[in-house]
Amino acid sequence: MRNLLFLFVAAVVNICAFAQASLEEIAATPGKAGGVYYAYTEPENLQTPAPNGYKPFYISHYGRHGSRYLISDNDYTAPRDILRRAADADALTPLGKDVLSRLDSVWIEAQGRGGELSPLGVRQHRGIAHRMYASFPQVFDATGRYTACSTVVMRCAHSMFSFVGELKALEPSLVIPCESSQRNMYFLNYHSPESGFYSSDKGPWYQSWRRFRAEQTRPERLVASIFSDSSWVATWLDPVEFMWQMYWVAVDIQNMETKIDFFDIFTSEELYSLWQVFNFNFFACNSSYAAAEGQLTGNARNLVCDIVAKADRCIASGEHGADFRFGHDGNIIPLAALMRLTNCYTDEMRPERLGSVWSDFKISPMASNLQMIFFRNKKGDILVKIMLNEREIAVDMPSATFPFYRWDDLRAYLLAL
Repeated sequence: MRNLLFLFVAAVVNICAFAQASLEEIAATPGKAGGVYYAYTEPENLQTPAPNGYKPFYISHYGRHGSRYLISDNDYTAPRDILRRAADADALTPLGKDVLSRLDSVWIEAQGRGGELSPLGVRQHRGIAHRMYASFPQVFDATGRYTACSTVVMRCAHSMFSFVGELKALEPSLVIPCESSQRNMYFLNYHSPESGFYSSDKGPWYQSWRRFRAEQTRPERLVASIFSDSSWVATWLDPVEFMWQMYWVAVDIQNMETKIDFFDIFTSEELYSLWQVFNFNFFACNSSYAAAEGQLTGNARNLVCDIVAKADRCIASGEHGADFRFGHDGNIIPLAALMRLTNCYTDEMRPERLGSVWSDFKISPMASNLQMIFFRNKKGDILVKIMLNEREIAVDMPSATFPFYRWDDLRAYLLAL
């Protein structure tokens, strides 16, 4: 009983940890300032054991691709070119010269890899698969039925191959067909035309974001520490855009192999301010932003239908196995909000307050994943545990056996969405 009580308390504490983000948290772990660029961290919490007599038999999974390089090579070359021009004009401070040298070194690894899965991304998915196999070995054997599909974006396909490859290394008898094609995009990466309007610069979020960005982006100190010639800055530099360019490089470095770091050129307050802007942007374009009238979370309805349909098929057949899906942050964030996972949705619309109730890096870091683990007893009763990033989490529905839900109840809850 003491062990069960400890695990229950640990689960409650873990759920609460999904809540607010603070300046102190980002100061302690600057990588979190990257939001959805935050590199996945292996969970430390214990899993609650299933009730007596219940054995795992099926896993339904959706995973974001692992760590990647910045989307475009230009994301590296644009600030590098600015610093090179300033160096030619003798307009850099010693710190500025050092930053340019660091960018030159980073470019050696990043060149030509814009948007690609990094080696860390491969390791992340292998690790997630390895822990899944170790936690639920009864699901995996030669007689099980398995599928794996990804969006048509290569970093998602490579994530899928890494994940499946690890499972097959652990159990060579597994047969797991992999598919990356347009036929699955309607549930893996659906975006309605209506949601496209709400997430565009014509949507109701944009002016609030634009004002908030202007208020929170204060580049004067950073620019003065890097550039030595104020007249050159006044003539050739857009300080706001330069600060954001360096922010993107700084927060994505954690996803690369290099040991170079750029967080030292920012203060903790600057990182927190920039993260708040990015966090609001991602929330307002992908989650439960009230002014979008449900159109953004509605993008996940096809995915929920696929989850239910494939679970029903496995249950009806009496088989065991798993369905693995691989996509993007813009899919797992609306899914978590539509399912009303704890602290993954909110009605808060004020940019300056959002970070206290909703944090992108706690929902969808690189390699984020939603796992639904199905358990069955000899009577055929079915329980389901939901995990976000391998941590037990609740939906907006009571359960007498949390973190486990009766499948009949959870199924009705999901279909009602």
